[in-house]
Amino acid sequence: MYFLNQKLNQEILRTDVSGMPLEWIDYRDAVRLYHTGQVAYACGMSLYRLYGGTNALTGRQSILEIPTILSTFGHSHNPGNLRQDYVPPLNNQTLFRRDAHLCLYCGEHFPSNQLSRDHVRPLSKGGKDTWTNVVTACRRCNNIKAWRTPEQARMQLLAVPFAPTYAEYIYLKGRRVLADQMEYLLAHFSRSSPLHARLKAGMA
Repeated sequence: MYFLNQKLNQEILRTDVSGMPLEWIDYRDAVRLYHTGQVAYACGMSLYRLYGGTNALTGRQSILEIPTILSTFGHSHNPGNLRQDYVPPLNNQTLFRRDAHLCLYCGEHFPSNQLSRDHVRPLSKGGKDTWTNVVTACRRCNNIKAWRTPEQARMQLLAVPFAPTYAEYIYLKGRRVLADQMEYLLAHFSRSSPLHARLKAGMA
């Protein structure tokens, strides 16, 4: 088996049969889903074309087209559907992506290794380590704010922190989201999602 194109690092968006986003998978997982008959339908542009062996009877070579979006049978493994109160796990990678790698105090962009997780209401003052109480901050601003609230430190918070929905979380986890994948995910964002404004501004 070999490939027509070599974008081997590009991820494929997997959804359930109703079209709800589930996860990002690589081309190996996609081949496995086709091989085990779990693919319900495909959409999006063609991402990979895989060439296999030649059929002894027809003399034709097998070809498998893998698109950017794959829908699989079943409705399971989507906590966003199963629980109305579901909140995605919090980690720095997706937090920094939510805030567009922008320090929400000084407004400057930074690479991940120069960013930190700041608790708007400090843990020492009863704040919690949750999406709605954390923002991305550069190390300098985080050190200046220290154990204080933004008001106490006289530092203006540039945006209100929010907890992403499951579909938004899938977007935030994507390493490189293609245009058709982004369009698909946007259709599953709530109209009130702060990510709409950030994406329009080229921030997220």
